[in-house]
Amino acid sequence: MTFIMFTTQWCGYCKRLKRDLNDAGVFFEEVDIEVVTDAAETVAKVNGGNHTVPTLLFSDGTAMTNPSVAKVLEKLGS
Repeated sequence: MTFIMFTTQWCGYCKRLKRDLNDAGVFFEEVDIEVVTDAAETVAKVNGGNHTVPTLLFSDGTAMTNPSVAKVLEKLGS
């Protein structure tokens, strides 16, 4: 299963999750919602209108908002 991580450059939670996922050897696509057109709208759709990052959108259509690396690994293992 693959996923996209929606982020911003200034988000500390995004930086931490990216570091932890990289340390765990998990590959993902990163999309900055302040740079990529319509990315913020995608994030808002799965977060009740909020532009909360990090938001992960998985290939099965599910999403996670600000998850721990353990939750992401659990999802990828299922």
